[in-house]
Amino acid sequence: MIGKNYYGKGGRPSFRSSASRFKSGGARGGSRFGGNTGGGRFNNARRRGPVDERIEHARFINKATETAPADVYVNKHTFADFALHENMKDAVLKRGYLVPTPIQDSAIPHILEGKDIVGIANTGTGKTGAFLIPLLNKVGMNIDEKVLVMVPTRELAVQIQDEFKGFAKHLRIFSVCVVGGAAIGRQISDLRREHNFVIGTPGRIKDLIERGVLDPAEFNTVVLDEADRMLDMGFVHDMREIMDKMPTERHTLFFSATLSRDIEKLIGDFLNNPVRVSVKTRDTSSNVDQDVVRVKRGDNKVDVLHDLLAKEEFSKVLIFGRTKHGVEKLSKVLTERGFKAESIHGNKSHSQRQRALGNFKDSRSNVLVATDVAARGLDIPDVSHVINFELPATYDDYVHRIGRTGRNDKKGKALTFVDSHGA
Repeated sequence: MIGKNYYGKGGRPSFRSSASRFKSGGARGGSRFGGNTGGGRFNNARRRGPVDERIEHARFINKATETAPADVYVNKHTFADFALHENMKDAVLKRGYLVPTPIQDSAIPHILEGKDIVGIANTGTGKTGAFLIPLLNKVGMNIDEKVLVMVPTRELAVQIQDEFKGFAKHLRIFSVCVVGGAAIGRQISDLRREHNFVIGTPGRIKDLIERGVLDPAEFNTVVLDEADRMLDMGFVHDMREIMDKMPTERHTLFFSATLSRDIEKLIGDFLNNPVRVSVKTRDTSSNVDQDVVRVKRGDNKVDVLHDLLAKEEFSKVLIFGRTKHGVEKLSKVLTERGFKAESIHGNKSHSQRQRALGNFKDSRSNVLVATDVAARGLDIPDVSHVINFELPATYDDYVHRIGRTGRNDKKGKALTFVDSHGA
């Protein structure tokens, strides 16, 4: 019932007040983002080692399967089955969510019960919904609950922001996105407004803590998304400093695409008796047709790339390079050759990166040249091809790069440039 007591005690609604924060109708909602979203502290990232030349070129060759695998996942739940408040169920339904993905099906019931989670899943499996849906429900039931979401890159932060706004549109739950590469003053101002979620990169979160405008002790729930990537980018010390300042009794959700000895150590240090949920079935998507482009000694790699991009089927192409300088140079060369090319890398400002990404998503450009900043978590529709112009540092990096195509049951192609005299 909506009436004079809408805000209840303390001026803010909750599920337990007469007028729930999840009320129906046109309440304002979404995020306290303004224009200051996305980010990552790339200047402090640990330098990656040299390319692992031992990656056999045969691992870059795999034909997309034409038939569904035999071990098709059978859902245990629909979204209607979950112990969600009715208004949260309505928000999920309005987003068009009917059947949960495997990671959502497995993780959401445990998160709703307040258990710590380690979620291991391939890229593009719905991890964001797996934590946003139950945590929005949790906040709706308790207006004092605050959630901190840490991610490795500004692009992933923006993507989580968009998902958050979609779910929270009618729920009067707000978030602030705090990231590098954007004006910190605007973010400080946003943090002074009503919010229950803070989504950001470890470096900027640490900056705001040091300035005294963000208190990690207020957050009883934390999400570490793409934790392996944060470790790889050198954020581990920032992560530890932030986590050390949070309450010992907290709800911790840990998502990673890979497990390693270092990741297992983080799990042991950060989580309390976690439930492990793994839906990772294979390294690379069965929807991606993978092959190599053998470059003969003396051939110009850019000429070879040009000839590929000129083909009609190369309609929306994501090209990966190794260095920021190399990516920028290749983008300019392709533009000079008449292609609608953009670039994205750590030396670009937040607004430049968002503009380039937006143009590519909306098909105003059809070629995006990127460093591995674009390899994780980003959901870019209808990428026809991923081209590894430079070899990835590790096979895991390769898996994440080519995961940008062949999404949502569509077919995609991945090509990797190799020396013809190589393995």
